[in-house]
Amino acid sequence: MKEFNPWASSYIKDYDSLITEFGISRLNERLLEKLSDNIYIRRGLVIGHRDLELFLSHAESGKTTSIISGIKPTGAFHLGSRMTAYQMIYFQKKFKASLFYSIADLEAYMDNGQDFETSKRVAIENVADMLALGMDPKNSVVYMQSSALLVSDLAFIFSDDVTVNMLRDIYGDRRFSLYLSALIQSGDILLPQTKNFGGPKPVLVPVGADQDPHIRLSRDLAFKHRNDFGFLPPSAVYHKLIRSLSGNEKMSKRNPESMITLSDSRKDLERKILSAFTGGRSTVEEQRKLGGEPDKCPVFDLYLYFEDDDKEVERVRAECLGGKRLCGECKQQALAMVSSNLENHQVKRAEMMDMARDMIERGNELVKSRPL
Repeated sequence: MKEFNPWASSYIKDYDSLITEFGISRLNERLLEKLSDNIYIRRGLVIGHRDLELFLSHAESGKTTSIISGIKPTGAFHLGSRMTAYQMIYFQKKFKASLFYSIADLEAYMDNGQDFETSKRVAIENVADMLALGMDPKNSVVYMQSSALLVSDLAFIFSDDVTVNMLRDIYGDRRFSLYLSALIQSGDILLPQTKNFGGPKPVLVPVGADQDPHIRLSRDLAFKHRNDFGFLPPSAVYHKLIRSLSGNEKMSKRNPESMITLSDSRKDLERKILSAFTGGRSTVEEQRKLGGEPDKCPVFDLYLYFEDDDKEVERVRAECLGGKRLCGECKQQALAMVSSNLENHQVKRAEMMDMARDMIERGNELVKSRPL
């Protein structure tokens, strides 16, 4: 797990070792049954959790809960962003939890050198994506980190609880700005528990597995401030990282041609999907004889994330394994499926731009209030 951190581009192949090494809990049969209407949990794409039972017990008894996650606004939503959004919206709707969405424009400035005006412009489209995917605007707080004095206050307080060696142990040897960014993200994660937003409560953080260092740090800081602020350690659910179309790293904005974004045109998708790496064999004859390897295939992954029908996903998988399906025809079917989905999404998103802009302005005002 040498490259296991939020800023690495490596694709995690051994989730069992990750779960064991970092003490992540597996989803047991009771949780799998209770959350079986979540297609990504049902398909094994959510690999574990921390204290999910605490969140669920409060939510099911009608007590107040929150969901928190966010995005670095450096470009269009890709499939990893979509996965996190789906998890947030699922738990918001199912358990009527308030949703908090942090736009990490401070991190975009520090890590990517992106100016704040560009981040604001990108953020409006990102939030419109969230709305088009189903986020309830009446039960959500969306804000820019640079406007969140409450978050900055928390980060300053938390800075007294860590050392450089501690941060180096968690994140590796990084620029100090990224260590500061980690403290700010802890502020984001614990923001819903401040008295400005109703005080301590279970908070669930849906994230990719590579974000676990942020969760562990936030849980430690919550424990250290359990007496002065009453913080509860945040809960988390972890999903698998989405493999890039090249097949050798996680899908990331750092490699635009190897990722699919929710803004891609049909022409973009055709170029990317038809040239993607596959789990197919070297020749048609080998494919017919040996079958393909869908578990290694970024194209098959698209069915897992876009196809609603479990039976269709299983049919594609079985035909691949049995040598009945060739990669060319599989790519064409995947192209049609993804293209149709994104065309519909882009129409919805265009209708949500004004609402997204208004939500960010309202949220920024809410997080400017300083009292803790």
